[in-house]
Amino acid sequence: MAAHRKPRQRSLGGHTVRTAATIALAGAAGAAAFDGTGHAEPNPTPAQVKAKVDRLYQEAEAATEKYNGAQEKATAAEQRLKALQDEAARKEARLNSARGRLGSIAAAQYRSGGLDPAMQLALSDDPDQYLDGAAFAERAGDRQSATVARVRGQLGEIERLRGAARVELTALKTRQAELKRHKKTITGKLAAARRLLSQLTAQERARLQGGASGTTGTRASRTSTAARDSLQAPGSATTAAPHARAAAAVSYAYSKLGSPYVWGATGPNAFDCSGLVLAAYRSAGVSLPRTTYAQIDAGRRVSRSELLPGDLVFFYSGITHVGIYVGDGKMVHAPNPSAPVRVAPLDEMPYAGATRVV
Repeated sequence: MAAHRKPRQRSLGGHTVRTAATIALAGAAGAAAFDGTGHAEPNPTPAQVKAKVDRLYQEAEAATEKYNGAQEKATAAEQRLKALQDEAARKEARLNSARGRLGSIAAAQYRSGGLDPAMQLALSDDPDQYLDGAAFAERAGDRQSATVARVRGQLGEIERLRGAARVELTALKTRQAELKRHKKTITGKLAAARRLLSQLTAQERARLQGGASGTTGTRASRTSTAARDSLQAPGSATTAAPHARAAAAVSYAYSKLGSPYVWGATGPNAFDCSGLVLAAYRSAGVSLPRTTYAQIDAGRRVSRSELLPGDLVFFYSGITHVGIYVGDGKMVHAPNPSAPVRVAPLDEMPYAGATRVV
């Protein structure tokens, strides 16, 4: 047998050493990157955080208005569905009553045995009375035919109502799915904004939020002096309003300064932007649509130079934010979850247009 030789060991020299060194350095660099000691992303500046948070709030508000619109349509579909179901139930009750009458007539005919009329006349003790009864039976037959016709009509009407109810139920389910999608978008955007704000100190958050009391998710004080910054009372605004109802809406908006922003809310203690406008004019006896998209078409468009207290002022190209003009280039509005209802300059956001509703 051949002898087993021990393989000769090769020395680590030249190219091999360089390769090992390269691999080691690469591994060290990779480890440093995983340990976070390499080129880590720098923390965003407060200004960068503010820009991102503002964008997230704007996107959340756009989704909120879509949610509000879907909610309005879902409520209408639900009401129509209930009305159809109630009408169908009433018609079914009448149908059952008509069927009962037909059943009684059929049972009576069965019991009579269907005796030939000529034989009944021959056997009758009182032919005159029989003839009177036969005439009555003929008239009853006419009524029976009319009852059958009514039953057929009622069956067709009930089936039509059931078909309409199925359509409304489908619409309702569609709206409910839409609500769920918009809610997910809203909560995701607001959660992202909260995470960004949590990276800042309390002082930085206060500066970014314009001194508004509290941060996202914190109930604002109704006595917040920041919320009542430039205008202390609605007196001059209500005096200059073009209509008593516009003045009443302005007064209501002032009475809600400091109330928290809650998406989807229409008062009396919390609001989103279009919810505040809706509630203010509702208190003045004026019914407005629920969403910013519809509110801008609820009255007569006015230019910025024509603005008077009580006019609705809209912002962003998508018409996703609204406030109530109070004069002196200012409005009362519900800004976002980081700030309560407050007075703010129109220039705070990109201006899009205005409407006078009364």
